[in-house]
Amino acid sequence: MVDKQTIEEAVKGNQKAERLLYDSISKSLFMLCLRYLKHQEDAEDVLSSALLKVFRCLDRFEFEREGSFEAWARKITVNECLICLRKQKRSPMMVEPDESIAIGIEDVLDKISADELFVLILQLPEGYRTVFNLYEIEGYTHPEISEKLGIGVGTSKSQLSKAKNYLKKLFIANSRNNASKII
Repeated sequence: MVDKQTIEEAVKGNQKAERLLYDSISKSLFMLCLRYLKHQEDAEDVLSSALLKVFRCLDRFEFEREGSFEAWARKITVNECLICLRKQKRSPMMVEPDESIAIGIEDVLDKISADELFVLILQLPEGYRTVFNLYEIEGYTHPEISEKLGIGVGTSKSQLSKAKNYLKKLFIANSRNNASKII
């Protein structure tokens, strides 16, 4: 966690403090970018632009408590990911896979590790992945997602539901594949 003094020193141009800030957030922000953008090159580009924005706006950041810097940097990075998705002119809300899965997503999530979930999230169609990340991981509400993505609240809820069903389907398919490898 980054402390207030480190941020103040970085604002003054102290390179050691700047490096400490960079080292404390760069890896987690890169993983965040990968959750939104399937291609590593896109994630690297977005990470660079997000970090530039973080450091350029650092003098405007107001330290509230431990972890607030990281949360602020994550918010900037999420916004940069969404900007990248918009620039790619993809319509992230246009996939309709089969939704005939009966088990609950909570049951699935209890059975898999964070690494396995990360791999499954990357397999989601872009729109599902975006809404799932914003809601389940970043903690945005449906009205906030609606505003960020320019979609209706109902569409956001629908996409989240479809994302969860799709994750269940992926989990079941991966479980069957792994079971057949063991036999």
